[in-house]
Amino acid sequence: MTSAITNKIKVSVETFYQSEYSYPMSQHFMFAYRITIANNGEDSIQLLRRHWFIIDGLGQQREVEGEGVVGEQPVIQPGEKYEYISGCDLKTDIGKMYGTYLMESKGGKLFNVVIPEFFMVSPMKMN
Repeated sequence: MTSAITNKIKVSVETFYQSEYSYPMSQHFMFAYRITIANNGEDSIQLLRRHWFIIDGLGQQREVEGEGVVGEQPVIQPGEKYEYISGCDLKTDIGKMYGTYLMESKGGKLFNVVIPEFFMVSPMKMN
C-alpha cells in the first residue's frame, strides 16, 4: 500500500491483479485498485473531479479526467474515510498510475489532493 498526504487529506492505494479478466496472450492485463481517502482536517470536503495519468510498461501514457469517482462526488466529514474500488486495463503486465483529486472545502475553497504514484504488476512479472 502506498499513501500521500495533502492538506491533511490522506490518500492510500492498494492494487490487485485481476487474472480472471486478463488475457496475456492478447496483451490485455486487468488491475483493480482500492482507494481510501481519509479527511484528517477540520472541515468537510467534497471530491469534485479526478485527473489520472496511466503509464504502461512500454511508456505509453493515457490521461483520464472527469467528475467524481465511480459515479459519485462524495462529501467526507472531518475524521471520516471514503473508500472505493475501480479498475484499469493495460497492454503490458506492468504499469503505474498517479494523479490528483480536485476537492472543495466547506467554505468553497478549491484545492488539489495528490494521488500517490502506485504500480500495477502481474504475478507473472514477479517470477
